[in-house]
Amino acid sequence: MRILLIEDDTVLGAAVRDQIAAGGHSVDWVKRLDAAHDAMAGAAFDLVLLDLMLPDGLGLTFLKALRSRGDVTPVIILTALDQVSDRISGLNAGADDYLVKPFDLAELSARIGSVARRYGGNPSPIVTHGALEIDRAAKSIRRGGKPVTLTAREWALLDAFLARPRQLLSKALLEEKLYAFDAEVESNAIEVHVSRLRKKLGHGVIHTERGLGYRLGTP
Repeated sequence: MRILLIEDDTVLGAAVRDQIAAGGHSVDWVKRLDAAHDAMAGAAFDLVLLDLMLPDGLGLTFLKALRSRGDVTPVIILTALDQVSDRISGLNAGADDYLVKPFDLAELSARIGSVARRYGGNPSPIVTHGALEIDRAAKSIRRGGKPVTLTAREWALLDAFLARPRQLLSKALLEEKLYAFDAEVESNAIEVHVSRLRKKLGHGVIHTERGLGYRLGTP
């Protein structure tokens, strides 16, 4: 997934960014709402992590504006505001989840996964695909009953296909999902990851439609 982190605390922001990146997701981190507006105008994000108290305004105002123009990008609020009334306001404004600081980074990862699965149309973390049994929450996979180890990038790529099982995904879209604005992407990066996934999971797991992109194979 490509995630937009809107957080002005440099220590917390760096910790959250590193946690998300370790899970194989790409992260674009901004510290102001004006930068967040620019980022969302220039790219399609799968999830927004939103602080409520920013130097140039309120995250709640940003969220309301997002929803008022019909943007349904999932949003998880990360804030020190811990009153029940604050949570109600955030959820009523259109947030998908609300996490109070300080929070455990592992819990944040779990909530990100839960929201992503819900929007992907499959709230269950367990997916069976042919000989593969995949636990998207635990990031564990078995092929014919035997465990398979994937790198963070391989997991992120597989998860992108699992979230859109019938869709054709272009190379450009996959690069956008896996890499942030400032990441250097080699021209054959997606091809390399796809090749490695096929070796580990089976050659039919991902189909190439030449000149168009890739699609999850039929089990």
